[in-house]
Amino acid sequence: MNSNFTGTTRGNILIVDDTPENIEVLSATLRERGYAVRGAIKGGMAIRAARSVPPDLILLDIRMPEMNGYEVCEQLKTDEKTCEIPIIFISASDEVFDKVKAFTVGGEDYITKPFQVEEVLARVEHQLTIKKLQKQLQEQNQKLQQEVEQRRNAEAAAAAASKAKSEFVANMSHELRTPLNSILGFTEIINRDSSLSNEVRENLKIISRSGKHLLELINDVLDLSKIEAGIIALNESNFDLYRLLDNIEETLHLKVEQKKLQMRFYISSDVPQYIKTDEKKLRGCLINLLGNAIKFTEKGNVTLRVRVDDSSPSTGNDFRLLFAVADTGPGIAPDEMEKLFEAFVQTETGRKSAEGTGLGLTITRKYVQLMGGDITVESILGQGSTFKFNIKFKEADSSEVIMQPIQQVIGLEPNQKAYRILVADDTKDNRLLVVKLLQPIGFEVREAANGQQAVEVWENWQPHLIWMDTRMPVLNGVEAIKQIRAKEKESKRGFEAANGKEKLISGNYQPKTIIIALTASVFEERRGDILAAGCNDFVSKPFQKEVIFQKLAEYLGVRYIYEDLSRSTTAFAVKCYPVSRPDSFWREELAKMSPTWVRKLYQAANKVNEELIVQLIEQIGSDRATLAEALTDLVNDFRLDEIVRLTKLLLDNS
Repeated sequence: MNSNFTGTTRGNILIVDDTPENIEVLSATLRERGYAVRGAIKGGMAIRAARSVPPDLILLDIRMPEMNGYEVCEQLKTDEKTCEIPIIFISASDEVFDKVKAFTVGGEDYITKPFQVEEVLARVEHQLTIKKLQKQLQEQNQKLQQEVEQRRNAEAAAAAASKAKSEFVANMSHELRTPLNSILGFTEIINRDSSLSNEVRENLKIISRSGKHLLELINDVLDLSKIEAGIIALNESNFDLYRLLDNIEETLHLKVEQKKLQMRFYISSDVPQYIKTDEKKLRGCLINLLGNAIKFTEKGNVTLRVRVDDSSPSTGNDFRLLFAVADTGPGIAPDEMEKLFEAFVQTETGRKSAEGTGLGLTITRKYVQLMGGDITVESILGQGSTFKFNIKFKEADSSEVIMQPIQQVIGLEPNQKAYRILVADDTKDNRLLVVKLLQPIGFEVREAANGQQAVEVWENWQPHLIWMDTRMPVLNGVEAIKQIRAKEKESKRGFEAANGKEKLISGNYQPKTIIIALTASVFEERRGDILAAGCNDFVSKPFQKEVIFQKLAEYLGVRYIYEDLSRSTTAFAVKCYPVSRPDSFWREELAKMSPTWVRKLYQAANKVNEELIVQLIEQIGSDRATLAEALTDLVNDFRLDEIVRLTKLLLDNS
């Protein structure tokens, strides 16, 4: 009655019945349908057979000697090796009690004798199908669990890598910005010496300019890290846009002059002078785009055009400014355009220049998006590129813009207390920089090389203000701040107890010593973490001397004696070039062109077809370059209406 289970079958079935004839009948039928069959005439034999080679399904008779079907089923269902095998009971009993008990002990189905063969086959196939689906579902669940586990492991690895990267960037930030703080700071201090020769001053300018360029490269990497970490926010303020543009022009003037280029700013008359947005980020975007344009342009010009963007409707007090930076450089290949804004990716021209980090455009796009806009680029290989971006802004009143006079602190006003200042920094050069900055002005200054020394000097000397570096050996700055604040509280409690007053109530404690953190680490610029330690404020390295003096005045009420520095009379006059050539110029120049060409130009401008206008300008000969340049200026300044007017005048007169 045993059957070989090898080969391809529809399923392996074990038939358990004390009547051999019943086994023979079922076996013959099942074999004909492609099943492999074994038989057992006793319960014990069936259990041993199922444990030896587990079948796919068991047909089990209930009424058997020695061990009935219920007992066999119970033993099989309690065995880990056989518990998953589906069991169909076959019995002559049609009593409800027997059927219920069959399902209670673990049976999957119940067939009553005498049975129809087709019914048995249908129920067998049905149970095997269920088992097959269950197996597939189980395998899928296992696979899903493996994928989930793999994903968890990958996420954990990514989180660990991100943390390691953040720590690396924070450490490198500190290591790079700390020496730069000394380089730039001492350059400013030396430059204050009125006895310096012009040659020495020029050398100092070169050192300062190179140091600031290095700082810009470092800040590119750090800004991207801050963007990825989600700690870059929009800091809106009211400012003078004309003054900002003028300062940018002055900043880039030397580079333009050295390359013998022309740089022009075209500012539409509808652009307000005072606006509200993030001044620092807008300046960064313009410096990046204009700097790139100058860097890659060997001859010709670089232009910045600014106008109010009326293509998108304004909402409430929000308006949009459109900036366009164009150059006559080498252009960008079409296959490089898609990756232009990716981090650390440079164009072929960029790689040849061997300058920059490849992050400028990535950061510019992030900044533009933060300011509610977007950036696009158009380029023709061999002719130049134009970057356009728009930002949201609000109009501001001139009274809301604080104009800082250009002054240099040279001393302290008389009749003030002797201010005691402690400088805590493990880098000697950094301590010396602050000492040389403050002592000549009239402050009393002491130094500490680590946090522990800072706490000791504070206890013995009681300074009015501490400049506290956040990273120092022995005891770091944050822990030193916590210790000083704790000691201040205890000292306050002891004083009040000695005078019979109530114990200090939490929340009424006011720190006596002002502590301002000095940090060169980008990821320590989370104000919350630093201020929570008990710090009043923080300043990033490298710092400008004006910031140091401003913080001292803000927190200690220090009053200074200033020396006024000369300011150019055109400091706030943006060097823009409005397109305002007389009609006589246009009559003479356009009259030199064929009437057909003039009519095409009129029609193209009237239909606002900039592409056709550009093609027509390209048809102008090199001997009439002045006309081509003038028309290009009108197109770039969005004055197609002026082209329509001028060409119509000529056509009407002819």
